[in-house]
Amino acid sequence: MMTSASELASLAGLLADETRAAICLALLDGRAWTAGELAAHAHVAPSTATEHLHRLVDGGLLTERRQGRHRYVQLAGPSVAHLLEDLAARLEPRQDPVLGLRAVTANAALRRGRTCYDHLAGRLGVAVTDAMTEAGLLDQAGGFALTRAGLGWLTGTLGLEPEDLAPGKRPLARGCLDWTERRQHLAGAAGAKLCQKFFDNRWVARTGSGRAVRLTPDGQAALHDLLGLAGID
Repeated sequence: MMTSASELASLAGLLADETRAAICLALLDGRAWTAGELAAHAHVAPSTATEHLHRLVDGGLLTERRQGRHRYVQLAGPSVAHLLEDLAARLEPRQDPVLGLRAVTANAALRRGRTCYDHLAGRLGVAVTDAMTEAGLLDQAGGFALTRAGLGWLTGTLGLEPEDLAPGKRPLARGCLDWTERRQHLAGAAGAKLCQKFFDNRWVARTGSGRAVRLTPDGQAALHDLLGLAGID
């Protein structure tokens, strides 16, 4: 079926509001947030946030579930995260005005390392992707795909389950254009499992309640041993 102009305009309209855009960007951390948390993040009243959340859920960008008195929302899936990250990457880089030490620190943390829904992004994500490519584990020249050595590395060296990397609806490996680095980082099922492994092994940790992550000392040692990476903070 062909997508109509009105349907496309309706989808675009969901993001044509700064509050709804702020909510969607916050949910790129891959976690479920309460309506109250999102209201505080977007600096709007809870009733205003609820109205926007209804529109985003009805439009298919978010899903919701209730647990006790709380209502949790999250992105509807990886394809929504891909859409948001791709749109952000298409914006021209600009020099943000200095808004104070806290804002500058938060921005620097996001650029250093963050989660893009369920995979690693920022300088950390790009560095891991480039190191995997240089090691022959990832092929960026002939598309964006794991090599046979890469599959063996993930299931052997890192200990991922082979069924986690079996063909499915989601691409095994996909390049995601990083909106801060302007280069691709690894997304898809492999990127998600790799990110989860980093968290499970405590190689990365969140720096606060948002998307920013940092390498732990164990993570720095692991990346040096596994991929020859050094000097990543």
